[in-house]
Amino acid sequence: MKPIRLILPLLGSLLLAACGDGGVREVESWMKQTEKDTRPSVKPLPAVKPFVPYAYQPGGAAEPFNPDKLLGEMARSAATSNNPNRPDESRPRELLENYPLDTMRMVGTMEKSGASYALVQIDKAVYQVKRGQRIGQNHGVVTRVSDAAIHIREVMQDATGDWVERTATIELHEGKENGK
Repeated sequence: MKPIRLILPLLGSLLLAACGDGGVREVESWMKQTEKDTRPSVKPLPAVKPFVPYAYQPGGAAEPFNPDKLLGEMARSAATSNNPNRPDESRPRELLENYPLDTMRMVGTMEKSGASYALVQIDKAVYQVKRGQRIGQNHGVVTRVSDAAIHIREVMQDATGDWVERTATIELHEGKENGK
């Protein structure tokens, strides 16, 4: 019974302490006073500027979204560029530069004076082609002649007007002869 006598006064004092406000009223009164004393200040919004739409008057002006306008500008830019791949347009063209590569067929090879030649057939005519010779409509130059193919370096303009290099080959055409 002795432990209960010690616990009851302790429990009673805790209950009385819980009934107090613990300083909350003081904080609430301070908050109400601060709210009364504070005056909010809001800056006014700036005046709205009127929107004036642009009236497009085409008249004789070029259409701004015309792809031909862009291509023309890219061509002018390419004409003045210092691209090392740019071909020499002022040199005289060789005979085989008049034909596209897809119309040519390699029909054989031969050696003459220590140089390798490829035999190229265009329509019914056969031409001799050697290393360094110009060929095709895309500023092509024969870089190597082997028994199986003619290797060509071409220079073409890409979509932006820059001169780019690409390789092409004409492979040996091994067709069956008719009548034999």
